[in-house]
Order: sequence, then C-alpha cells, then structure tokens
Amino acid sequence: MYTKLFFAILLSLSITTGIAQTIAVPFDSLRWQLEGQHYELTTYQNQDALLLRDASATLKDVLLQDGILEWDMAFAEQRGFSGINFRIQDDRNAEVFYLRPHQSGKPDANQYTPLDNGLTAWQLYTGEGYAATLPYVFDQWFHIKMVIKGRQATIFLNGATTPSLNIPWLHHAATEGALQLYASRLPAYFANFSYQVLSPEKTTTTSPTNSPPSDPSLIKSWEVSSPFAENDLNSITDLEKFDTQDLQWTTLAADPSGTTNLATISAFQRDSANTVFAKLTINTSQPQIKGLQFGFSDRARIFFNGKLLFAGNDSYRTRDFRYLGTIGYHDTVYLPLKKGHNEVWIAVSESFGGWGVQGRWLSPLE
Repeated sequence: MYTKLFFAILLSLSITTGIAQTIAVPFDSLRWQLEGQHYELTTYQNQDALLLRDASATLKDVLLQDGILEWDMAFAEQRGFSGINFRIQDDRNAEVFYLRPHQSGKPDANQYTPLDNGLTAWQLYTGEGYAATLPYVFDQWFHIKMVIKGRQATIFLNGATTPSLNIPWLHHAATEGALQLYASRLPAYFANFSYQVLSPEKTTTTSPTNSPPSDPSLIKSWEVSSPFAENDLNSITDLEKFDTQDLQWTTLAADPSGTTNLATISAFQRDSANTVFAKLTINTSQPQIKGLQFGFSDRARIFFNGKLLFAGNDSYRTRDFRYLGTIGYHDTVYLPLKKGHNEVWIAVSESFGGWGVQGRWLSPLE
C-alpha cells in the first residue's frame, strides 16, 4: 500500500526565504485515505474531528523525512494504542510512536518502536529514550507536537515547551516516507493535523546518532543466520546433530544501546520461521574463563563450541501476569574459552513484541 509509486505525485510545497510553511490538512480533505473497521468524520467537543477505531488515516500525497507534525487527540481512559506511523516505506517497515491511555502516568505510558519486516519491537526499545512517564487527560482534547530530524525525534505533549520525550535513536536510516494516524483497540479522536517539511540534516557515519555502541564491553555486531523453525532444535544438545549447511549468514550491527534487532534482516513467520542463530567467533591467546552477560527476546538457547550451555524463556507473561518480556542483561554464562578459535551460537526465537539479542563481556578478552 505504501509504495513509492503510490506516492509518486507529491505535494508542491510553498517555501519562502528558506522557511518551510506549516500546512494544515483537514480530515474531510481527499488527501486522506481512510481504512479499517470504523472511521467517521464527526464533531467532538466543538471541534471538527476524525474518529478512528481499529482504523487508520494515511496522508496520500506526502513523503516526509524531516519535519514538524502537530495534531490534537482525545480518548477515554481504557486499554488501547493510538498514535502515528511515520517514514513509512511499505506496510511492513516504518517508525512508530503511540500512546497507551491505560498506562497514564507510568513509565510505559507511550512507546517508540520501529516496524521491521512486519514486526514491532516494543520489548527491545524500552525505558529511557523510548518511552516517558506522562499523565494524560481523558475525554478532552490535548495537543501533540513531533519534531523529526535525522535519526532523532522529540515529542512535546499538551503545549509543553520542554520535550516530553526525546528519542535519541530512530532505528531506520533517515529517509522520506508516508504519514499515517491510527487507533487500535479503542476509539480515538483526531483534529487539527498539520505538517511542516524541514530540510534534511547532513549526517555522517561518525555522528553520535549513527555510531555503533561506544562501550567496549558491548557486542557490536553478530553473524545472523537465515530463519528456521524453533521446533527444529527440539532435543538438540549438540550442533553436530543439526543441519546448518543450508543457513545463509549476514553481519548485523547492534544499535548504540547494544541491542541487535533481528527483525531488521529476518522476516518472522510464526512456527515456520521464528528462530535465527546469532553467532560470535572468539579467538584468544590463552585458555580463560569469561563471563558473557546477555539479553534476548523471546527465547534463547546458547551453544558453546557446539554444545548446549543454556536455555531460557523470557516471553510475555511467562513469569507472572505483569511480566512484559522486555530485553535486558538479566543472565550470565561463563565460557571456558580454549586457546585459539571458539564459537558462541545463540538460537533466538520470537513470538511477538521484539526479536532481539544483546551481549557484553564482564571483563576484557585476553
């Protein structure tokens, strides 16, 4: 749906003296494509509004890379997810920001996550820089302003002059894409949408927002296999008994936080293609025991030099009904490294919410 051809006819923007004009787009404009279970032009609290419930509104004629987006919203205090998809490349790849009314005032009241190959990753992008503790007002209008520049975005809620949320790292490279408002599981009202196109900022591979992890203890990249079915590993404790010959491998860099989003290169299919290997090769000058602290989402099996060393399950609600399954450095294995060549293979399996792995050494390798 969101293809380059679909957006081939772009809006001619009025630019004077180098300053982009703020352009309002009423929701009764033909520039919007409305889809989903329920969408309705209506009036809410004296405002012309668009009501969405399990539905979306896509601005058909704009591809935006850097810019300023503003709109008003209103919703009830109930469980749901509503917000904006931006820099949309297609139905399966975009940047996403949404609000959780039912978590008002809590650390996960809102969420930034990328959408990669159809999989959102809120379990990987968690905590400071990805969500903020914000209280919401209910059944009345409030204002959202979003400033997108390069690999960063800043959110201002309800007229705030200081940022309500700074997103220091947008997962996808800065590129132009479509805009879409949406509401899932709850009805949400939208009004007074406008946008302003900003000139893209020049970035380099050495700029802070494009850098790999700076902490030398963090694993900066992994060799990642093509996906396969998790069930293929049932009863496997020795990799010699697993057919790895048909696997294809890709080097995948970690985000600056040290988390590696496996969905970046792997299309997830439940049961049939829900697992990949993330591999490390370690060459040491002498035998030593080294602690590897790691995190994963959702399940992991660690093979060290071909032998099963660890198996764990951090899936959503596997520990109690409040357990979210968010990634973190919660586990450690101590590897008996031999002199020379060693390999760590981590089979990472996914259900939903984020397919990822992260690792860091507790002490430098010798």
